[in-house]
Amino acid sequence: MNTGPGPDTLHPMPGFPRVVALRPLAAGRANVRVGPYSYYDDPDQATAFFERNVLHHFDFVGDRLEIGPFCAFATGCRIVMNGANHAMEGFSTYPFNIFGNGWEEGFDPETWAAGNRGDTVIGADVWIGAEAWIMPGVTIGPGAIVAAKAVVTRDVAPFAVVAGNPAREVRRRFDDRTIAALIDIAWWDWPVDRISRNLNAIRGRDLEALRTAQ
Repeated sequence: MNTGPGPDTLHPMPGFPRVVALRPLAAGRANVRVGPYSYYDDPDQATAFFERNVLHHFDFVGDRLEIGPFCAFATGCRIVMNGANHAMEGFSTYPFNIFGNGWEEGFDPETWAAGNRGDTVIGADVWIGAEAWIMPGVTIGPGAIVAAKAVVTRDVAPFAVVAGNPAREVRRRFDDRTIAALIDIAWWDWPVDRISRNLNAIRGRDLEALRTAQ
């Protein structure tokens, strides 16, 4: 039985180094969790995804980045974490304190932490288009699609298609009943051999076939 590439194969498409699996790249990184088979596609330094595409993710901040399985990230997308925030309660947003030399004196870290939006969570089977931006603290539901160059500033519902700046929901991929059934079935949590046996049902439009897949 064929079961596709190994979930930790860095380059899952032989001959195409621009495609990299994200789970092996995330190994050993604090506050990052990536599901199997999620990948990034970029002709330029694809293996530097967590350095070039995940911005301002500092261990001392403590916010987590969670990426579900079977996600696809297109070239140039960006995930912005809470370390990008500046304190906004005073007259100036300039981060004097980070430059030291006396400017750090009297700075209250709570004025900065108050603006943090929490963890960023990208659900299973999400497609992030080219040059899209995901802002801090956003949750993107499973099966969602983020259009190219969209700027996502708030949560995205499961199986929604969002576009624009700020990103707004354009439509749902399926009706509410079907979405509820797909979330309940959660094929992305199946063992890989079961997924492999039922690819036609997963790729298809027959809900009953997917529901009864063994």
